[in-house]
Amino acid sequence: MRDGKMGLSVQGCAAWYFWKQIPAHSDNVQLDAFVVMPNHVHGIIQILPNEKGVPSVGTLPATSLQINKRNRMSEISPKPGSLSTIIRSYKSAITRWCNRKGYEFCWQSRFHDHIIRNYRSLNRIRQYIGYNPLNWEKDSKNVL
Repeated sequence: MRDGKMGLSVQGCAAWYFWKQIPAHSDNVQLDAFVVMPNHVHGIIQILPNEKGVPSVGTLPATSLQINKRNRMSEISPKPGSLSTIIRSYKSAITRWCNRKGYEFCWQSRFHDHIIRNYRSLNRIRQYIGYNPLNWEKDSKNVL
């Protein structure tokens, strides 16, 4: 941040660019609000129903890992087109690009996801994302 204005680093530009590329690599995805912050990103990804009208977003019940069952790990692994797979690919693309170019970069190991269930919640989250840069200086967690 300079002169009270926040700008993107080279790594931030890569984060922005690769975010915009997600629909080119993930079918049934529509991007919504997004912002790159100095130490994190916020974004809304809409996963649309497939050609059969079946939503590709689902949940798995909490289960224990039963190693003795033959295909148990593949059953609980992220499926192609799932939010986990999309985010993993996004994070991987930025990491590879930064490593190739020699830029220091790392991600936190996890991400926070939330299923947006109605327009009221969608608009509230869009507003949060839009105002997030204005709150950066007040944020007590803005450690880089």
